[in-house]
Amino acid sequence: MKRESIIERMKNHKPKVIGQKAFNKYSILLPLIEKDGELHLLFEVRSLNMRRQPGEICFPGGRVDEEDQVGQDTAVREAKEELGVADGDIQDVFPFDYMVSPFGMMVTTYVGFLNLDEKFIQPNPAEVEEVFTVPLSFFKKNSPDIHYVNFEVKPEEGFPFELIANGKDYEWQTRKVEEYFYQYEGRVIWGLTARVLHAFIESLD
Repeated sequence: MKRESIIERMKNHKPKVIGQKAFNKYSILLPLIEKDGELHLLFEVRSLNMRRQPGEICFPGGRVDEEDQVGQDTAVREAKEELGVADGDIQDVFPFDYMVSPFGMMVTTYVGFLNLDEKFIQPNPAEVEEVFTVPLSFFKKNSPDIHYVNFEVKPEEGFPFELIANGKDYEWQTRKVEEYFYQYEGRVIWGLTARVLHAFIESLD
């Protein structure tokens, strides 16, 4: 391959996360709703019948489908299905940050406004046990508790130590991951939801 060919390819290349084809792609919406004269964030409690993470607190969202043109399509579609709202009920949707989890997930996030009274939300019982809101001011005033999870590297049996410097004495990097915990009126928001929430609140400072 000639130099000119590589230059041309690099000019047209759009940077992406290396290895992203192997990631499961998800998209979520952080829904803001006006209540009692102030803005609240709306959360879902996952149905107790769900196979994965039943009863946990999350934002609306789900896996990106092939027909979705962009992640925003996924976030809005899933929010409509899970909350039982219509197209016009979700307005002013803006892209926020994206994250790559250590478990092979790439998550794009969006912030949008629910243009209806909370009493008109009709959660889909197959996916959502209930919904609740928390004043945005609560998160502005209350920092999360932070705890840590340590990840250790354990090469599988048959790993070719003879091919790397220092062999079995190779010093693998370990990783410590922060886990955020918000507690509000007996509810605990943690995990990926709390991580995205924390980033959003920090962006408002």
